[in-house]
Amino acid sequence: MSELHKFLFEGLPVRGMIVRLTDAWTEVQRRRAANSSTGAYAPPVQALLGEMVAAGVLMQSSIKFNGALILQIFGDGPVKLAVAEIQSDLGLRATATVRGEVAADATLSTMLNLHGQGRCAITLDPQNRLPGQQPYQGVVPLTDADYRPLEQLSDVLQHYMRQSEQLETTLVLAADDQVAAGLLIQRLPLEGAGNLAGQPAQSPEELNEHYHRIAILAASLKREELLTLDVETILRRLFWEEKLQRFEPLQGETAPRFFCSCSRERVGRMIQGLGDSEAHDILSEQGSISVDCEFCGAQYRFDAVDVAQIFKTPGGQPPASSAVQ
Repeated sequence: MSELHKFLFEGLPVRGMIVRLTDAWTEVQRRRAANSSTGAYAPPVQALLGEMVAAGVLMQSSIKFNGALILQIFGDGPVKLAVAEIQSDLGLRATATVRGEVAADATLSTMLNLHGQGRCAITLDPQNRLPGQQPYQGVVPLTDADYRPLEQLSDVLQHYMRQSEQLETTLVLAADDQVAAGLLIQRLPLEGAGNLAGQPAQSPEELNEHYHRIAILAASLKREELLTLDVETILRRLFWEEKLQRFEPLQGETAPRFFCSCSRERVGRMIQGLGDSEAHDILSEQGSISVDCEFCGAQYRFDAVDVAQIFKTPGGQPPASSAVQ
């Protein structure tokens, strides 16, 4: 099952998190693969989306934001857009718009930044917006300070955190067809760092040294280790000399999970909005009405019996037995 673990380094203004997405991540892929119009994502796109949802969960969990965190990468390659959306309760979904062939060895730049136009945007969309309130958005290029292409999503997001949030952050991300995982190490502002209470005073230089030591240890984690080792083993291997304050992990009902706002009932109401005449014109021409969720790829099919039921039932809800892929 998917899980999220949080911890602090005792006596230091440094925190960490590890996320492992299993069932939540495989459901994202299952829906896309079951879509008869699109089929499964190419492996490089799949890996990118997996890293994005893992990173999105880590970032959402670190800010305690009541709303959606939306991580988008858009550019000028065969992948026009990749999106991961994480709600405040860690419900997640992801999608990509692919308009060309993606090579098996495609990198971030060849997928999204062929001519240097690629961008990464992070949007915070409040759940209950006040009148006139707009979502907050930060945007960074897919290049470093010297305009050289970045090939790792972790490098792009570390650059974003330094530039937009002024937070030193180390990220390690990995994904395959079974697991999407990430490790985040972040230096905290000294103000409000409760785990420093009662600790001997340390100079800024000493605190810098501690953070950089921990960051180097975190960066030594290999992709294969992140995907295959359990959280306890990872923490023991990396930080066996550090004193960690562990928090209750988010597992089971509180764990990150797949969630998409599409539903058969919502599609039924949309068909009802077309009107009886137009809906039956589509039925006459196509034999059924098929609607795809543009975000998660789920397909909803309505035959003549379903459509008749929609226009007989208050609220336009179709029979529960109708097919959904």
